[in-house]
Amino acid sequence: MKYERGDIMKKKLNKVVSLVVAATVSVSVLAGCSKGDKKDSDKNGVTTIEFWAAPNPPQQAYWKEMAKEFEKENPKININVSAIKESPSSEASIQSAIAGKSAPTMSENINRGFAAQLAESKALVPLNEIEGWEDILTNRNMTETVEPWEFSDGNQYVLPIYSNPMLFGWRLDILKELGINEAPKTYSEMLEATKRLKAKYPDKFLWAKPDLADPTAWKRWFDFFMLYDAASEGNNFIEGNKLVADDKAGLQVLTFMDDLRKENAYLLKTVTDPFETGVGIFTDIGPWTLTYWEEKFPKMVYGETFTLAAPPVPDNMNTENVRTFADTKGLVIYASATDQQKHAAMKFISWVYSNPEHDLKWLEQTNLPPARDDLAENEAFTTFFSENPALQPYANAVPFGIPSIDNPKYNELQTFIGQHAVNPIVKGKNTPKNGWNDMKKAIEGGL
Repeated sequence: MKYERGDIMKKKLNKVVSLVVAATVSVSVLAGCSKGDKKDSDKNGVTTIEFWAAPNPPQQAYWKEMAKEFEKENPKININVSAIKESPSSEASIQSAIAGKSAPTMSENINRGFAAQLAESKALVPLNEIEGWEDILTNRNMTETVEPWEFSDGNQYVLPIYSNPMLFGWRLDILKELGINEAPKTYSEMLEATKRLKAKYPDKFLWAKPDLADPTAWKRWFDFFMLYDAASEGNNFIEGNKLVADDKAGLQVLTFMDDLRKENAYLLKTVTDPFETGVGIFTDIGPWTLTYWEEKFPKMVYGETFTLAAPPVPDNMNTENVRTFADTKGLVIYASATDQQKHAAMKFISWVYSNPEHDLKWLEQTNLPPARDDLAENEAFTTFFSENPALQPYANAVPFGIPSIDNPKYNELQTFIGQHAVNPIVKGKNTPKNGWNDMKKAIEGGL
């Protein structure tokens, strides 16, 4: 089973809704939750843990199957798997459960920004403080992938389950018509491709994307942060309550975006399926898009009609192992769980990720790349990727994916990036230097 396009759009809409709802929940109420608020659920020597799966049927089916197999080998642990309620959003349901002292033992579907909100209110357990954490990282071969997930306090509150390192799609067929045989890798190559495109096809655009002019916070994950993570080699943007963004990289990104504007590279008005119809030849692509194309655009063939590439980098940078934003979520354990439940949950996680066949089953059922350093090389996945070659670039990029910032105010802060930097730059209403400084001033004020 695979994602439907509607499910992905719902995910993105839910992110926006959840950020608003989350802000209404009192931090003081959340902070009041502790393991003393929940009774030990041990009975007759059996520890019961509640596991909330993502509101996506393939993921629910996967976790129920894992729980059933685990219980056969561990009869003293009972795992109840149920879906997180989506009304009004999964994040809001989790917040409400914590406030009502009815949180599960553990759940998936947690991004780093939302985890920061929960960690700030002491609602999560630092996983690195529970016995077995290091074994999970070693057995799953994910030490490099998990490194960017470390929070500003030095703890790891989330175990990433899957990592969608975002890549850029190129209309390879149109590039070849311009005399370009592979995806541009540097800023100057991008500008040259734009010049050739506009000379041959004045009505086509490099980047047809109205989101570039929209300040909505989550949209920066799929344009600014992809470029910034690449240009800065994965440098943090915010650490704790301090803006630590790489000024040189940030200014390079905005200057590059301004240079594209000068070449009339952008189409900022809404058109239907601009990349698929060839109106635009460059756009961000997640692995879920490939499923949509299989059903709606069968002419979109990897290696023929389109190709996938890492974000472009400044001309003086290495074009190998380029960093990019990763749309990724993971598992957490809640502080309200008893010690027995916490250890039982960690034992379950350890069992699941001790066998690469479990990650293969996940990949087959969800099409979401497991968060492993060796996804591209491990023989357990060779057949899958040979049958799904368009997913191979995502597997290669998993170790270089950078998750979202870990500040509880990430919604507000990312809105400033659009309002003061990206949006005015693509519209020609500010200079890169002034836009970068205006953005920094707004973010520092928000922090």
